[in-house]
Amino acid sequence: MSLISRMMHDSSGRCTPWRSVFFLGATGYLGSEFLLLLNREFPELHVVALIRNVTPEREAQLRALYPNSSVVEGTLDDDAVIREQAAKADIVINCASSDHTPSVISTLAGLETNSQKNPGKPPLYLHVSGCGIISDNARGEPVESVKEWSDIGLDLKECDRRNMHLDSDIPIVEAGSRKENPVRTIIYYPGQIYGVGEGIQKTTLWLRIFLDMTKKLGFAGTWGPGANTMNNIHVKDCANGLLLVFKAALEGKADEGPEGLYFSASMEPKKTYYEWTKVMGDAGSRPLPNEVVDPLGEYGWSLLGGNLFVKPERPSQTKKAPLLESLPSMIDVALQG
Repeated sequence: MSLISRMMHDSSGRCTPWRSVFFLGATGYLGSEFLLLLNREFPELHVVALIRNVTPEREAQLRALYPNSSVVEGTLDDDAVIREQAAKADIVINCASSDHTPSVISTLAGLETNSQKNPGKPPLYLHVSGCGIISDNARGEPVESVKEWSDIGLDLKECDRRNMHLDSDIPIVEAGSRKENPVRTIIYYPGQIYGVGEGIQKTTLWLRIFLDMTKKLGFAGTWGPGANTMNNIHVKDCANGLLLVFKAALEGKADEGPEGLYFSASMEPKKTYYEWTKVMGDAGSRPLPNEVVDPLGEYGWSLLGGNLFVKPERPSQTKKAPLLESLPSMIDVALQG
């Protein structure tokens, strides 16, 4: 008997195996990398992927990664589609935008309906967020000391509410704390993800954004002087860590709800934004002009101008090549795309 078919029992002890996953962000950078691992470990799970602008080519790309899959067409703004799929899936995995609060609210509403229809078998929601929740908003300036946050004892309400992700993450924890129509919730917090992936999207969004700015300006740049830094993690390590958490959840061994908050990051020596952006262009790195920085407002300053120091004490990690060693190949692949 497979792991999946042994994992779930209802309150009467009868076997009620996990069968279906509703997946948001399945074709993205981390999502498609994770699908490769899911296919190796749990090919019997049926994955329903939310895909915008469906074409035969996009469906074929998805099935090449995960043959036991189907597609539902829609975007993160399609409330009815997301509610419907979340209401009938055993598991929802969200690797899409961690700051798209409406889609999170739609997902939670569908999962509440799901739980209500299936007493004793609460659905599982695995949500990928990011370490931006703990930014110190240093605005790129050097600071004497930076708090290192642990994922043990982490309380989202102690984070600076100006920081990103919290508008989505706090409702998830509240849903995971509910006794009536319960939902099993886990939030996964990667550091800055880097590296060339093997999935559909090979490179990370932040790299493509910075390369685009570098091409337009003629130089690479930072928010403020770029003295800020953060933990990072290779995309393959990040996907492996997510799989570890997923397996633990299926076995009933993962922390969930208010305790189900997992940092995922390397503890390699951190590199400042100035150090890694100067690798991106021949003209070095300098503070970005206001016309680039201002449109992103406080969102940009929080994520790209703050220090994000985390200590992952829950899932174990494997190690790939450090960020600076990986940047040249990342840039090559991004420019080819």
